[in-house]
Amino acid sequence: MDQFRTLVVDDEEDFLVTLVNRLKKRDIDAAGVKSGEEALDLVKKKLYDVIIMDIKMPGGMDGIEALREIKKIQPLVEVILLTGHGSVESSIEGMKLGAFDYLMKPIKLEELIPKMAEAFEKKNSHEQKIRTARIKELMRSPLRVLNEP
Repeated sequence: MDQFRTLVVDDEEDFLVTLVNRLKKRDIDAAGVKSGEEALDLVKKKLYDVIIMDIKMPGGMDGIEALREIKKIQPLVEVILLTGHGSVESSIEGMKLGAFDYLMKPIKLEELIPKMAEAFEKKNSHEQKIRTARIKELMRSPLRVLNEP
């Protein structure tokens, strides 16, 4: 699996620390934060490929609101939402806002890692399409591009 940058967002500190450590042991570049606000701060500073985020978080920003704001900053990042039994409706709302998928807690790593790999491949595919479109545009009008400030 290619190396990709992952951010885990969950207010349950034990879960957060355990998941980040388990991902790192599998050579996945992973960081963790405890709130949507902290996630937004990091997303403004560093590019991520996959974000794993709990929907239910106390405070001013739940996972759905964080998803909405993250997609404004990094539209191509893929977000996997984690949900408990009572918030399937929120998960569906998250999918409408651009989440890659949602998984039920408790999550098994054997289930999560392949889902992360799928999300990473989807992001790479979108980025490749954008690069190809830009190259085609350059090939059509190289003088216009060279004359731009």
